[in-house]
Amino acid sequence: MAVFVALGAFLMTLAGGWVAQRVTDRRHLVLGFAGGLMLGVVGLDLLPESLEAAGTPVFGVPAALLLFVGGFLAAHLVERLLAARQVAHGADGQRVPQVGLTAAAAMVGHSLMDGIALGAAFQISGSMGVAVALAVISHDFADGFNTYTLTSLYGNARRKALLMLFAAAVAPVVGAATTLLFTLPEELLGGYLGFFGGALLYLAAAEILPEAHHTHPARSTLLCTVGGVGFIWLVVGIAE
Repeated sequence: MAVFVALGAFLMTLAGGWVAQRVTDRRHLVLGFAGGLMLGVVGLDLLPESLEAAGTPVFGVPAALLLFVGGFLAAHLVERLLAARQVAHGADGQRVPQVGLTAAAAMVGHSLMDGIALGAAFQISGSMGVAVALAVISHDFADGFNTYTLTSLYGNARRKALLMLFAAAVAPVVGAATTLLFTLPEELLGGYLGFFGGALLYLAAAEILPEAHHTHPARSTLLCTVGGVGFIWLVVGIAE
């Protein structure tokens, strides 16, 4: 059942990527909306779930929050290292394609964990599986949208963006299938969600949103960002 439901996530991920590539003439709106989706996913979905699953304090701070900060710093460090290497090769001032591929790979990993969470939920009960399925299928549209946008934003070829999009679409199906073989500890899942949330927040705040407003500081771009957050809020509310 979990694998069958994951096929819906597969289709929604591809749909999100299709939308992202079809609106190239409104790139600033796409980026604004993508930034809002990423902010909403982090603040309204990933972080609350990670705190609930891995909230054991470490020296007075929940482990999930420590990993959240660690993910933010890791994303910053990776970007700086790749940018420094690019500058050393005479490409100062250009975006680093490897950063986009790394971010897209993180989205693929997140989609894989979506599938694992989906399978684990169905192992617990059918009702929990349905609730998780609604959340996964709904926000995998955002995953597909963001995977394609992140890859192409950093100057990667369309072929690579499509490959990463397809990988993100297949990932939840693979993740759901693996739950037939093992059970993922709740603490590990929560820690991963916290770390990934920090990395995703960095990309949204430091890269996607500044790029969206750099050449088009329009009110419509801001409204798209707010709309992206609101969409995730709606998805989370329906899932609950």
